[in-house]
Amino acid sequence: MCGIVGYVGNKQAAPFLLEGLSKLEYRGYDSAGVAVMTDEGIVVKKKKGRLAGLSEMIDGGNAIRGTMGIGHTRWATHGEPSDTNSHPHLSNSGRFAVVHNGIIENYLRLRDYLTKKGFEFISETDTEVIAHLFEYYYKGDIIDAMIKVINKVEGSYALGVLCADDPDSFIAVRKESPLIVGLGEGENFIASDIPAILSHTKNVYFLENNEIVILKKNQVKIINTDREEISKEVYVVDWDVSAAEKGGYEHFMFKEIMEQPRAIADTVSPRIKDGRIVLDDIMLTADYIRNINKVYIVACGSAYHVGVVGKYVIEQMNRIPVEVMVASEFRYCSPIIDEHTLVVLISQSGETADTIEAMREAKRLGSRTFAIVNAVGSTIAREADDVLYTWAGPEIAVATTKAYSTQLTAIYMLSLYFAQELDTISPELLRKYINALNALPDKIAGIVENKADIQYIASQYYSAKSVFFIGRTFDYAVALEGSLKLKEISYIHSEAYAAGELKHGTIALMEEGTVVVALCTVKKLFDKMLSNIKEVKARGAVVIAIAEEGHTEIEKEADHVIYVPKCDDLTMPSEVVVPLQLFSYYVASLKGLDIDKPRNLAKSVTVE
Repeated sequence: MCGIVGYVGNKQAAPFLLEGLSKLEYRGYDSAGVAVMTDEGIVVKKKKGRLAGLSEMIDGGNAIRGTMGIGHTRWATHGEPSDTNSHPHLSNSGRFAVVHNGIIENYLRLRDYLTKKGFEFISETDTEVIAHLFEYYYKGDIIDAMIKVINKVEGSYALGVLCADDPDSFIAVRKESPLIVGLGEGENFIASDIPAILSHTKNVYFLENNEIVILKKNQVKIINTDREEISKEVYVVDWDVSAAEKGGYEHFMFKEIMEQPRAIADTVSPRIKDGRIVLDDIMLTADYIRNINKVYIVACGSAYHVGVVGKYVIEQMNRIPVEVMVASEFRYCSPIIDEHTLVVLISQSGETADTIEAMREAKRLGSRTFAIVNAVGSTIAREADDVLYTWAGPEIAVATTKAYSTQLTAIYMLSLYFAQELDTISPELLRKYINALNALPDKIAGIVENKADIQYIASQYYSAKSVFFIGRTFDYAVALEGSLKLKEISYIHSEAYAAGELKHGTIALMEEGTVVVALCTVKKLFDKMLSNIKEVKARGAVVIAIAEEGHTEIEKEADHVIYVPKCDDLTMPSEVVVPLQLFSYYVASLKGLDIDKPRNLAKSVTVE
């Protein structure tokens, strides 16, 4: 959610801070600010609204001179978006400037405590208590003050802190909120995510919880709360800055839709060897899989919708019971878990707060945990028992596309791995499914090449007030994702329903001109979907159908038909979702909306 950057070196800090923050805009924010160490002390400038407003205020950073500073984009949790509530926050004396990602859960008690000690608060935020705590605890040793702050506050945080008494270095710490350290030549950095610093360095450290980093221009030192120095392995980022740029596309979302064939190929090809599924260093043996009594798939948002597909795939292929649960509900519902339960966590960022806590609850209850993530070195990747990376590359748009598609691919491969190890399907069927995976990138490439037809359909209905998505089994699972895509970037009310549920209430909402997107690609249920289309058409609905090539009889019932290439039911969800992504994109584009940064949303949800 909130974005943090920090710099110390020989260059001017403020222009870098603006540049780094611009690379974190995808995280979602409502205000931005910077704090720079100058010859006159710490100078803070911050402003409600888009980063462009802050940049204009400080002349692209040229209005503040100094070679060390911290910057922040805020997504409001405590207090409305405003200049005052924006970060960085200063202590009363101006000695400390703080940026913070996360939530301080005991901030009200701390605020009351500090008020009684004479500190004055000017904002409504939880973060301001941290600035005043540093002032309260500081006795000339900034590290000592940091350790006392860590021991005092409860909640999640990544902090960057400037102290006016030390013009040559600054400190940072991480607990539950992402923070990386970038290593340069004569300059060093902190950031919430790699894109912020990628044009300056590919060498990074990933901080663990309660690790404190002290940064100077020629030195980085990491210690724990016992002041013991920690040795870290340097991670070298293996993608370049162009992967996090638009590359000529108008929006990141459209670029990432177009990148899906390559992302799927990158996820699949290294894991198929000699006609078998080989899942990296996964330690799931046949004996372990044979003794699994239940699989939980736990995730949020689009990743949860991947899990719904996964339930159908794993149960049909392996006859293992699967339950899909929203991560924010998992640890509060007393899940029935033991050592024979496998909990699969799905998260693009690997930093989703609710999914992290669900993973830890599963481990506490004795379950093995298996993560499907995109971000190497993320919290979930580090803490799960097994991790399968999706290799989607950086995904900048808030609304996920290629991360969703590669997660689907990973779920297929996990299910096939189970079947392969347990011999629940024949060698011939295994080869058929593997061939289907290998063919998937080309099939999706064919769909995006025909995007003009989808753009035309979007042009007819972009002013719709409400859109319903219906489908059965796999199609219902994909309908959930199609509905979410539309609502989150176009702000059109949208719902997804299992088509068989229409008569149990939903059909009351059908009236003249209601738009219904009907997914009709599950072969054995095609005729039933035709009946559902007739039901909504009889009540005045306009139907956009998605069907497999060759099923032309649907043209007699639907107003518009989008065809996808023939393929096996296993991989059909990966094809069906692409027209839905494109439809949502074109609808939002025609409405003139901020597609990559939809209102009120954040890419990485690091608070519960």
